[in-house]
Amino acid sequence: MVDVPLTWQLAKLGLSISMVLGLGTIAVRASPRVAGLLSGYPLGTALALFFIGLEISPTFATQSAVHTLAGFTATMALGAGYLLTGRQPGVKGIVSGVLGGFAAWLAVSTLLAQFNFTRLSGTLVTLCAIVVFSWLFRRIPDVKSTASRAFSWPALAARAGLATVIIFAITRIAHWLPPEWAGTLAAFPVTMLPFLLILHFSHGHAPVATVIKHYPMGLGSLLSYTLCVSYTYSTLGLLWGTLAGFLAATLWLLGWMQLTAWYQRRNA
Repeated sequence: MVDVPLTWQLAKLGLSISMVLGLGTIAVRASPRVAGLLSGYPLGTALALFFIGLEISPTFATQSAVHTLAGFTATMALGAGYLLTGRQPGVKGIVSGVLGGFAAWLAVSTLLAQFNFTRLSGTLVTLCAIVVFSWLFRRIPDVKSTASRAFSWPALAARAGLATVIIFAITRIAHWLPPEWAGTLAAFPVTMLPFLLILHFSHGHAPVATVIKHYPMGLGSLLSYTLCVSYTYSTLGLLWGTLAGFLAATLWLLGWMQLTAWYQRRNA
C-alpha cells in the first residue's frame, strides 16, 4: 500500500471541509426538496474518486467509477432503510435509522459487487432504481422545516467534520479493496447522511423523510459526474477530468431544476 504524503492528507482535509460547508450553507437555507436535490451533488463521490486516483492510480479510479455508477442504487437503499427504521424522534430514532440504513446499504452493495458492470449497465441499474424508489417514496408528504439548530454554523461544522471522517475512511479502505468495492464505497452518501442526522435530531423524522423522498431525482448530477470522469480521468488527467465532471453535474442540475420549475408552473 502506498504511504500517503502529508500534503495530500492536508489537501483532502481542507477540500472536504470547505466543499461540505460551502454547499451545506446553500442546502440548509433552501427547502427540503431543494436540499434533497443538492444532496445528490457530487461532493463526497468527487473527493473519494479523486483521492483514490491520486493515492492509488488514475486507472484504478476509472475502474472504480464504472462501479460507482451502479453503487448509487445502494445509496438509495440506505435512504429507504433509514426511512423505515428511524421513525422515532431524537437519538433513538437516529441510531435505529443509521443501523437500518447501513444494513440496507450493505445488503445491496454486496449484491452489486457480484457483477462486473460496464458504464451502460451500471447507469441503467441506477436509472431503474431511481424510478423504483421515486415511486415508492411518492406518497411521502413534503414538510418544510424552519431555520433553527439544524441550520446553525455548529451544525454545519459537525456535518463537515463527519463527512471528512467518512472521506478519509473510504479512501483509506480503498487501498485494500478491488475496484468493485472501492467504486461502491465512493457512492456512499458522504454529505447526505450527516445532514440527515442533524436534521433528524433538530426537527424529527418528517423533514428527513422529505429529503430522502427527493434524493433519487437529485442523483442525475452524480450520474453525470461519475460517467464523465470515467472517461476523462484517462484522457484529461485527474484535475481536468474532475473539473469536466463538475461541469457536467452542474449543467444537469441546473437543467433539471429549470424543468421541474416549469412543470410546477404548468400544473399551477
